Amino acid sequence: MSTRQVLQVFEQYQKARTTFVQTIAELATRPQNIEILQNAGVMALLRPLLLDVVPTVQQTAALALGRLANYNDDLAEAVVKGDILPQLVYSLAEQNRFYKKAAAFVLRAVAKHSPELAQAVVDCGALEALVICLEEFDPGVKESAAWALGYVARHNAELSQAVVDAGAVPLLVLCIQEPELDLKRIAASALSDICKHSPELAQTVVDAGAVSHLAQMILNDDAKLKRQVFSALSQIAKHSVDLAEMVVEAEIFPAVLSSLTNTDEYVKKNVAMLIREVAKHTPELSQLIVNAGGLAAVINYIGDSHGNILLPGVMMLGYVGAHSENLAMSVILSKGVVQLSIVLSEEKEDHIKAAAAWALGQIGRHTPEHAKAVAIANVLPKLLNCYLSTESSEDLSTKAKKALKNVLQRCIHLPALEPLLHSAPSNILKHVVSQFSKILPHDPKARKVFVTSGGLKKIQELKPEPGSALHEYVNTINNCYPEEIVRYYSPGYSEKLLDRIEQYEIPAVN
Repeated sequence: MSTRQVLQVFEQYQKARTTFVQTIAELATRPQNIEILQNAGVMALLRPLLLDVVPTVQQTAALALGRLANYNDDLAEAVVKGDILPQLVYSLAEQNRFYKKAAAFVLRAVAKHSPELAQAVVDCGALEALVICLEEFDPGVKESAAWALGYVARHNAELSQAVVDAGAVPLLVLCIQEPELDLKRIAASALSDICKHSPELAQTVVDAGAVSHLAQMILNDDAKLKRQVFSALSQIAKHSVDLAEMVVEAEIFPAVLSSLTNTDEYVKKNVAMLIREVAKHTPELSQLIVNAGGLAAVINYIGDSHGNILLPGVMMLGYVGAHSENLAMSVILSKGVVQLSIVLSEEKEDHIKAAAAWALGQIGRHTPEHAKAVAIANVLPKLLNCYLSTESSEDLSTKAKKALKNVLQRCIHLPALEPLLHSAPSNILKHVVSQFSKILPHDPKARKVFVTSGGLKKIQELKPEPGSALHEYVNTINNCYPEEIVRYYSPGYSEKLLDRIEQYEIPAVN
């Protein structure tokens, strides 16, 4: 056999390997092919090709493995059990930028499925190799490495700490300062995944100087970048007053509020989450948001949104309203109660209605004036319906009941209380009657309305336990009327009158 013929054999072999990995990589993009490839033992066939002498074969084999591992946790586990990860980690330090991107993709695809698989990535020494990749000149390599690190960190605090210990945070902060948008997005996302688990992890990100750089990007026009920036800032702010203050000190208000009208729903939701996480900590932080025009912006946002996207806005109103009488009144004057009432009526999901009920209870619990503002928005019958409905979740029923009690303990607005008198169950009725006992002694017009609406008749039917609080409230109300009026509306009074007719002896006529 001639030299030429021998070389042709090797050329055919190389061509066959190249064709094989390219075809597998293409087949792996279609879900219907995955099980067939798995049953054919594709993992064992791809593994040796990761060390192929031809760089294109290596890279394409890694790409195919990444696509397979990305599909489900069984295939990702097969990559781990096949001892493929150490090979990839070794190659991360040795190979060219194309291979590094493919190898980082495989590590990310494995890590994403579960904490156990992410731990396998950590155990094979991948974090140190990925962190080194963050220092590469090529932006695509940095992006792939940042993505893989974020997928490890997102699962829990221990894995996130491992990413921090590997030295990733300062380099990720440098990455968000790079000009490439894709790299900025992925690095911001990874920082968000790191700091979400604990105050200590968030402090590490803050100490690396991330907040000021993130804050500079809030007005960037790129929606995908804005999503990640607002997510990272909210994950920092949520943990403590100090961290929230650090975020606020980066002068994000009022600039962030303009993004509540962004066309991208995830941008809007993440902005609302950030505002909520800042507002929840202290009255001072809530007041800062109010002073910046945040209440009106959030209320408009709730009015323009539906479903889960409006949830952080609803909760923000509750947090602001809970802090103080003045802040609750700010919510009321900004028409926040009206908007929450609409949410309670129109939203389908119980957890959203439960959040609205909770927020209304926080706003209305301060003074009679606050309670009246909630009551005249026709909220009380809606809360009662949520509490009593057999279709309501336990959480919605509990929060509606608590909100009702919060408002009723302060409410002295007769028209709002009247419907509840005839429909509320006994555990709520006590609060309603107690409020009438405060109103009626001082308001002659209210006393007349209470009779003509059937209220006086209703409380005569209650039969409260002697000595109970409800018994005292009923007595207070009865003392507001002449004795014959009370008797007239008492149960059985008409029968007694009929008996008297039967027993009545007509006087003899002279």
